[in-house]
Amino acid sequence: MNLLWDLYWPVLTLAVVAGVNVGAIAFRKRAPNQFRTINWRRRRVLVLAGGAALVLAFGAIWHAPVGKGERFASQTERFTRKVLVDWEMAPVTAVVPRNPIRRALVLSGPADDFQRSELVRILNDVPGVANVWWADRPPNFTLPLLLEVELAALVSFGVGLVLAYLLELRRRSNAQWRW
Repeated sequence: MNLLWDLYWPVLTLAVVAGVNVGAIAFRKRAPNQFRTINWRRRRVLVLAGGAALVLAFGAIWHAPVGKGERFASQTERFTRKVLVDWEMAPVTAVVPRNPIRRALVLSGPADDFQRSELVRILNDVPGVANVWWADRPPNFTLPLLLEVELAALVSFGVGLVLAYLLELRRRSNAQWRW
């Protein structure tokens, strides 16, 4: 399971599409005879900020009210449970921290030092997991999943803006050809 693609592809796709559409509006060159009272820089900034706010709102709605964050946590715990049973470590439990949801696992249960280090190494390979630690040790820093999704959405929005800018440059360079 690739986290960003399996669960959050609609957010990333919407961010690219929104970036292209918002960029097409924001990067359009002002015609010389248009109204002089409109501040075009302010309009451009408002359009870009509105598009970014739309993308961030959609990412937050997709994460929490739609429930993709909780779906990620339950799928990761289910898969990890299967891995622990396969490695005959059934008494050990792995939980995804849920306040806020993070791409991490917290292990607890009976295990000796060798098993502890190997379980951390093995469970680090679980798809979508960034960090693994034991409950009696200090936690490692992991970004909340919502923040990761919002950052990925902003990067996708930026990709859409770059595409819109390139399309606008192409349109401007071809404007001389009137057949």
